Amino acid sequence: MAQTTLNVALAQIAPVWLNRAATTEKIAEWIRRAGREGAELVCFGEALLPGYPFWVERTDGARFESAFQKQLYAHYVEQSVVIERGDLDPLRAAAAEAGIAVYVGTMERAANRGGHSLYCSMVYIDSTGTIGSVHRKLVPTYEERLVWAAGDGHGLKTHPLGAFTVGGLNCWENWLPLARAALYAQGEDLHVAIWPGSERNTSEITRFIAREARAFVVSVSGLMRAGDIGDDLPHAKQLRSAADDVMADGGSCLASPTGDWVLEPETGTESLRIAEIDHRTVLEERQNLDVVGHYSRPDVTELRVNRRRQATATFVDAD
Repeated sequence: MAQTTLNVALAQIAPVWLNRAATTEKIAEWIRRAGREGAELVCFGEALLPGYPFWVERTDGARFESAFQKQLYAHYVEQSVVIERGDLDPLRAAAAEAGIAVYVGTMERAANRGGHSLYCSMVYIDSTGTIGSVHRKLVPTYEERLVWAAGDGHGLKTHPLGAFTVGGLNCWENWLPLARAALYAQGEDLHVAIWPGSERNTSEITRFIAREARAFVVSVSGLMRAGDIGDDLPHAKQLRSAADDVMADGGSCLASPTGDWVLEPETGTESLRIAEIDHRTVLEERQNLDVVGHYSRPDVTELRVNRRRQATATFVDAD
């Protein structure tokens, strides 16, 4: 009989804030640790590499032509992830070494969009170290729009993982019914939702999506405290004085297709929690609700998804 279980790890950690190299090293070590502890999938929070832009709402981020905001943005761009130059290679190597799949939130500096704007990208790396998808967040939320650009549908993809089909979304786009439906339609039965870090975000929607999709739902958040602001950052003293003691408290959790907690939300501490989930529970719960199967009417309502990677220009060169 084929194996129906999967060991899933929730890595709730703080970044070495706005330091790409140090945060990459830290994430790689947690990937290896998850592998050593028997996990087959490990998930990290939104924009963890190199960190969420917590300064924006606390330092008058909407002020136009602010030298302070420009300098922080420039630093953010410099520390962001360029996939094409190999910035994720250490994570790919750690995944391959540990034989584990990874979801990680990154700030992507997109080469195909000129290389100066940032995208909140959720990256899937399989257990061989191959990047399977890069999902750029469709709509940045509220003050995020001051530093992040809008993404596209290219990364709305699912991946086979043992008995499961896994997919995921960034933060508040988990509230988008059509984005969720695009993943459900591809057979998703393990949903990964990543967040910058707050139990107020994860405590309700995690169980709601699980009940709607009749799927396992992993919500993984980061941590961020005033003490995580390093002295080497631009305007470090001002950033620290504007910061809350705790800006992201975690709230990582795991719900089953019944809507019950497998792992309840945990706050305030770095942790690696691992749980075994069983695909048979998905099959049992789909008996009475399958929103893209027997409980759907594609002859009445239909979703069209554009998965082309958006670019500003298309070049046709002579042979």
